[in-house]
Amino acid sequence: MGRLFGTDGVRGLANRDLTAELALDLSVAAAHVLGDTGAFEGHRPRAVVGRDPRASGEFLQAAVVAGLASAGVDVTVLGVLPTPGVALLTDRLGVDLGVMLSASHNPMPDNGIKFFAKGGHKLDDELEDLIEKRLAEPWDRPTGAGVGRVTIDLGRGTETYVEHLVSTIGTSLEGLRIAVDCANGAASEVGPAALRRAGADVVVINASPDGLNINEKCGSTHPEQLQAAVVAAGADLGVAFDGDADRCLAVDHTGTLVDGDQIMGILAVAMSEAGTLVGNTLVATVMSNLGLRLAMTERGITLHETGVGDRYVLEAMRAGGFALGGEQSGHLILSEHATTGDGVLTALHLAARLAATGSSLAELAAIVQRLPQVLVNVGGVDKSRSASDEGVLEAVAAAESRLGETGRVLLRPSGTEALVRVMVEAATAETAQSVADELAAVVRERLAL
Repeated sequence: MGRLFGTDGVRGLANRDLTAELALDLSVAAAHVLGDTGAFEGHRPRAVVGRDPRASGEFLQAAVVAGLASAGVDVTVLGVLPTPGVALLTDRLGVDLGVMLSASHNPMPDNGIKFFAKGGHKLDDELEDLIEKRLAEPWDRPTGAGVGRVTIDLGRGTETYVEHLVSTIGTSLEGLRIAVDCANGAASEVGPAALRRAGADVVVINASPDGLNINEKCGSTHPEQLQAAVVAAGADLGVAFDGDADRCLAVDHTGTLVDGDQIMGILAVAMSEAGTLVGNTLVATVMSNLGLRLAMTERGITLHETGVGDRYVLEAMRAGGFALGGEQSGHLILSEHATTGDGVLTALHLAARLAATGSSLAELAAIVQRLPQVLVNVGGVDKSRSASDEGVLEAVAAAESRLGETGRVLLRPSGTEALVRVMVEAATAETAQSVADELAAVVRERLAL
């Protein structure tokens, strides 16, 4: 059996993979592990629990709260709130543990559990492994006054989060019309509220969650509705969140999509000019488009690359003390203001850049000229030899020589499937496709099972 925790908590089909029993056991184990490692420091432990609007989040939240309280942890139920909001309140309220129930951008039937340690940071791998090892272990249960108490937050947490978001920008958004696609998710209330409080005229779509419609043909994974809404409303820009609002993609006034690489480029330049881009460095994954690297190099900004996954971006940022990082998917981390990706925060800072410069989003995004990118998945191969096979390495070197500085090649074994992913960027789509197909053929032949 593989590791229960993935790169972003425990995730799976709700009530099949992720059951009420598992949610309860995970919560009890988390309380025991944190207690044994000294996180509670001899005081009565406290936790906050939030969720996105998925129907399954209702019974999973009940299970998590029951597990924590049975282990002697006092729990505040935050209700529906974005993942970064739960992380912020874990810090602001000084509690020992935060729990978020969400499967982010995944379809509605899925759900997940993510833990935050004191201060609002994701748990280290070592702590997650300890939690997994202690699932369903026998334990001495508290009784009487020793059990945890449960309180329901009546909106104070939401207000604290919105106030924090708006306080991070020093520019009014008055005069900007912004279309917002809330993905019928966790930001359906706080996303429009924060943008309006910052002064924007806000047009809202997909902000009527019913427990079943989260991410359904909307939000950052399906931006087509937003693109049409921006044009129809004559908006200056549009922003799209995912189910738990830790991602943000944008749309310019013409309806053209602006991805995470372009948003990172815009914010990196803004922060570099303001002197707040620590080390004049942007952190991004190896999957970011070469156009971002070229744009940053042209402006004297260093691009620090990591493996794929926001966890690795965050690790690099914390190690280097960097202020900005993210992924092409729109998962951006502004570490001065958040401990994890925050879509609403990203939207506010992007809009503030428009307001401060008077430029359109199309003009600002033009600094990152995305090179055509082709991705070919080669199945039925021995992915373990992709970095050592001589024939494959020779083919990659030849392709890189052919592309020169106007393209790049990335071969990456899948972390979950028997696949090797061949990614090629080039000056033209035709060249990228041709090189990718040639390399895929070599991989298929040389690494055949």
